Amino acid sequence: MNRTRKIIITLSVLTLLFSSASSALAADKTSKYRVYQDNRILLETSDYKSAEAYAKQFASSHVEEIGTRQWLWNNYPRYKVYQQGYSSSQWEFATLDQAISEASKWGHASVRDLQSGGWVWNNYPGFRVYQGDITLTSWEFPTLDQAITEAKKWSNSHIVNLNDHRWVWDNISEAKKAELRSGAPVYQVFQGDAALDEWKFSSLEDAVFESLKWSNSQIRNIATGQVVYSNVKPYKVYQYDHYLDSFLSLDSAIAYAKQFDHTKIMNDNAPLISGQAKNIWNNYPYYQVFQNENWISDFSSISNALNYATGYANASIREFDDSTMIWDNMRKLQFWGWNGSSSDTTIRNQANNTSGLDVISPTYFQVADSSGNLSDTSNKDTVAWLKKQGYTVYPLVSNQFDSTLTTAFLTSPQARTKFINALVNKAVVLGVDGLNIDFESVAGKDRTNMTAFMQELTTTAHSKGLIISIDLPRGSVKWNAQTAFDHEKLAPMVDYIITMTYDQYWSGSTETGSVAGLQWVEDGIKEFLSYGIPRDKIIMGIPFYVREWRLDDTGKLIDSRALMMKDLPSIMAANHATMTWDSQFNQYKVEYTLDGFKRVFWLENEDTVKARLDIAKKYELGGVAAWRLGYDANSLWSAMIQQK
Repeated sequence: MNRTRKIIITLSVLTLLFSSASSALAADKTSKYRVYQDNRILLETSDYKSAEAYAKQFASSHVEEIGTRQWLWNNYPRYKVYQQGYSSSQWEFATLDQAISEASKWGHASVRDLQSGGWVWNNYPGFRVYQGDITLTSWEFPTLDQAITEAKKWSNSHIVNLNDHRWVWDNISEAKKAELRSGAPVYQVFQGDAALDEWKFSSLEDAVFESLKWSNSQIRNIATGQVVYSNVKPYKVYQYDHYLDSFLSLDSAIAYAKQFDHTKIMNDNAPLISGQAKNIWNNYPYYQVFQNENWISDFSSISNALNYATGYANASIREFDDSTMIWDNMRKLQFWGWNGSSSDTTIRNQANNTSGLDVISPTYFQVADSSGNLSDTSNKDTVAWLKKQGYTVYPLVSNQFDSTLTTAFLTSPQARTKFINALVNKAVVLGVDGLNIDFESVAGKDRTNMTAFMQELTTTAHSKGLIISIDLPRGSVKWNAQTAFDHEKLAPMVDYIITMTYDQYWSGSTETGSVAGLQWVEDGIKEFLSYGIPRDKIIMGIPFYVREWRLDDTGKLIDSRALMMKDLPSIMAANHATMTWDSQFNQYKVEYTLDGFKRVFWLENEDTVKARLDIAKKYELGGVAAWRLGYDANSLWSAMIQQK
């Protein structure tokens, strides 16, 4: 980007612009609310009602107030249905009645109130029907009456109470029982691998009564070797992952587990799904708070989890079942950097000097002429190297900052189409990720054609999977409507908008000042937000340079020059510069004398860069973009990466 751009606004135009300021300004469209589905942003809007209406179209959604990050509305379920510890998103409900209605369709089902530990309803069986030593999974029942109703359909059947594994009912006649006892031994009781001769029985009922005397015993059919009865304790209680005890009945396991926090019950006999058993009961608070990947706390309500999590950086709230992330504050700033060059050597050296850089923008393309020819200085080898290093590559596309050429080019649909097709096709061949459009010194009269060009370019680029960003000057709400850039129309079509929040005072300025006073930058971000641009689409420009002003002994401005940030410490040391705090720009003003002239600039260093990053984080922007790489010391990036 040529920081010595021309200003082409005439006095008559300025008169028009400022006369229009007396009319009502456009409505402030700064987004105040975000709609999320879990932790994925769906929508930003300035209107709460539209946010809530949109959120209601999605399950597991919420409306959040930007800034405070408080939830104003959500439709997260209160109750969840499980079968043998497994569940799905289709089994989540707002009311207990809805949950029970669904759970009743399934065996071994339970309902959990997500705001409390354990179950509030279940239909786990309490009784099981046998015919001899044969049983079916469908012969399990919650109540004894239901079990008896089924057992009566079958001759010589019996019922076992699953809570204590006792034989509690049968329809076997005494004569039949006597006949069974007179036969050869059929059943053997084992405790582990141990068995005694007196533990052999002809009657299964007798074998059951003997087995009940011995903890964790089984009965096997002597002929087949199959286990036909067991009172091995299948319900294992854990606190966190520490084993506590085992129980024969689920009710006993639950009663024990309730004495402790963070307990769960595993069932050894439960069917395996995907090769593993699930815990079938637990009293873990459902909403878990993590910092990075470390669990730090958990809560039974989203509101309490939020109040806690917002006190930590890089925190997230996850659901206990499957670690679904429903909230996080881990959004990291993207770091973009312009090369200001197409040289392979320069670009590689600049990239190697950075830490944490995400997006890099070589200066590759220009509008060559009003006919739409493409000027191309790209290098496929450079792009391949950058991609291999892990950078996202968005080459810069400029208009030569030539107002006359640009007007003629934008006026011609044929020229626009020719340029767009050549540009996009070349981008695909290069293998870049997208394009960065930097059209400057565009006349206000070209506003409609500029918007049309960007729509045509974005549509074509998106069809090829390319990302489009556009660089826009800091500007002012007061006269924005008269410029070439229609922010409100550009915002929904492009993927990113870079605010060129620098050159507050530039080479053509008639008085001295900072290139980017911090309050001026922040006010510029507020203005961009007021156009309704989503926060995560905004990339805030930051300067890696200053403008040094040369004054005569009367204080009259003579000229200025740009200085690289990395050179400032040595310049200040060599010239014994003095620093004074300037509250107007929230920066240090640096002064020294050289060759009989006073030199003045406003300091850019790690502190000012951090302050700019703080602004980007304060307004939850997508990232920052540095003009430009090569002006920076490696130590600056070491400091920046800690602020991402």
